[in-house]
Amino acid sequence: MLVRAARGETVPRPPVWFMRQAGRSLPEYLKLREGTAMLDACMDPGLVVEITLQPVRRYGVDAAIFFSDIVLPLKAVGVDLDIVPGVGPVVAQPVRTLADVEAIPDLEPEHVGFVTEAVRGLVGELGPTPLIGFAGAPFTVASYLVEGGPSKEHAKTKAMMFGAPDVWDALLRKIAGIAATYLEVQVAAGASAVQLFDSWAGALTPADYAERVLPHSARVLERAGRLGVPRIHFGVGTTNLLGLMGEAGADVVGVDWRTPLATAIGQVGDRAVQGNLDPTLVFAPTEVMLARAAEIIDAGRAAKGHIFNLGHGVIPSTDPDQLKRLTEFVQTYEPTG
Repeated sequence: MLVRAARGETVPRPPVWFMRQAGRSLPEYLKLREGTAMLDACMDPGLVVEITLQPVRRYGVDAAIFFSDIVLPLKAVGVDLDIVPGVGPVVAQPVRTLADVEAIPDLEPEHVGFVTEAVRGLVGELGPTPLIGFAGAPFTVASYLVEGGPSKEHAKTKAMMFGAPDVWDALLRKIAGIAATYLEVQVAAGASAVQLFDSWAGALTPADYAERVLPHSARVLERAGRLGVPRIHFGVGTTNLLGLMGEAGADVVGVDWRTPLATAIGQVGDRAVQGNLDPTLVFAPTEVMLARAAEIIDAGRAAKGHIFNLGHGVIPSTDPDQLKRLTEFVQTYEPTG
């Protein structure tokens, strides 16, 4: 159903899954991860299979999302980085020069053999439930490499983008190649759709995004398009970029919670949309959460296709039972009148 909705085909209801449905909000995940570092877990095929399956079992969602991290391909090619609890990805030697970019190897499928093994195992376990593969978009991954870790201002990233355009272009070309190969590996092993996460693209103006970022994201999505699977493109705070993100090559544009879905539908053109319940609404009374979900489902009927999701990832302190109620509501909702 998810694949058909993503392609704009008629489906009886919107399929539902949640970004970050696998992981930190699930007690079974926390128990399984005890004593295992994040990136170590991402490189253990057995753990990846089990963690990816946990929310499918618990919620009955219409798709699984491959458990990994957007910096994993960098780790796989030898970049010295780690995911620090409570901080996020931290890079030991931030990128500053063309030589730094050239020192980053291209990703080859053999670098991520554990991904191929995990995806094949998942496809066998999931049966008809589709698996979504994913990668980090060039701008967002570049921001970690340039800043050395998470950043609110992206000052060093923008300084490179404006002040050293040759280094910037080389870096984004490098990341685009890595991301595209990473998606190709996942699809070759059996993933049914892919999502490109550009979490920090909302830090850009439309003009800067169009000139300095979009062409690189387009390279990733163009190569993914050759694989014959639907492509979802998602960013945070991207109200003013939604049309451009669609033009980059998306079949589905993910919409964060800040943008009314009806507004987004008018911006993305002849494309499906994904989203976009505010993740904090799972902490509201159930009836409030479900009423807002109904509004989103109703608005989504005007789109070429609609995949129900949160407008960003599941918050760690989320009550899993609320997500179960939300899933069941989306799967059974019928409009009145």
